[in-house]
Amino acid sequence: MAVREVVVWPDDRLRQASVEIKEIDASVRELYQDLVDSMYAENGLGIAALQIGDPRRMFIVEPKLAGKAAEDRPVAFINPEIVLVSDEQQDSEEGCLSFPDIYIKVKRPMTAKVRAMGMDGQMFELEGSGLLARCLLHEHDHLTGKLLVDFVGPLKRQMIKKKLSKLKDDAA
Repeated sequence: MAVREVVVWPDDRLRQASVEIKEIDASVRELYQDLVDSMYAENGLGIAALQIGDPRRMFIVEPKLAGKAAEDRPVAFINPEIVLVSDEQQDSEEGCLSFPDIYIKVKRPMTAKVRAMGMDGQMFELEGSGLLARCLLHEHDHLTGKLLVDFVGPLKRQMIKKKLSKLKDDAA
């Protein structure tokens, strides 16, 4: 499989509608491996398919963060849905692979529970607090077209756009 280039905002692909995955076939297994390779190449905790330009409704989370052993495979969330969030909130800085070197303070629920299909085709639920809840909600946001810049005002959004444009120009 392959490390795929991470789509960086303001690329319109980050806002496209995600498409439900009907079955776990070879193309979904390939997408999973590309997500794994790309997430680890970027030192991420999670990544959504839209972030590598694929519109399918899937994200992955680093295994240790998801309560698994460090040597386990990342946890795949296929067609995920948020089934519970707590009233208690946490306010913390958040980064995103699609916003390199940008960190924004985001208020999110302290606890979240997600129901999704795993790579084995079985439905499961995962509930997490703190950083795991933040990661689950952040990655789920990608599948709905919600991005980190949606948590800031227009002036800060313009500053972020300018900074990312400069990064792109410097890389070219």
